[in-house]
Amino acid sequence: ARVQSRALPGRNLRDALVSVPEHPRWAAVAERCLSCANCTQVCPTCFCHAHEEQPDIGGERSDHVRVWDSCFTSGHAWLSGHQVRPDTRTRYRQWLTHKLGTWHDQYGRSGCVGCGRCISWCPVGIDITEEAQALCKP
Repeated sequence: ARVQSRALPGRNLRDALVSVPEHPRWAAVAERCLSCANCTQVCPTCFCHAHEEQPDIGGERSDHVRVWDSCFTSGHAWLSGHQVRPDTRTRYRQWLTHKLGTWHDQYGRSGCVGCGRCISWCPVGIDITEEAQALCKP
């Protein structure tokens, strides 16, 4: 902890993030984000999934299975024939707001454990702590 130099803002991130859905920082980070999903694949608390049908080779039956997914993929936000998060900006906003804000509503704590894997594995260097700081400035 003594050598850790990054930190999230020390205030209510839920209210701060939910209150800025049109903040220009969402668009700025979306311009850099590749939507590669590295951050969600290495995060120990991410659990997004999808459901698929896997037919057997003979075509006699099909199993409905749950598979790992990421909220950064365009297919993950496809619901009832409608794209509910059509771009990287809205998908990043959903991920960060859920991870640092509304996770508290569901689980009583933050969805970020502070491991830094999302920062380390981001090929364009997006830092969740820097984004949260910028979005939560009063």
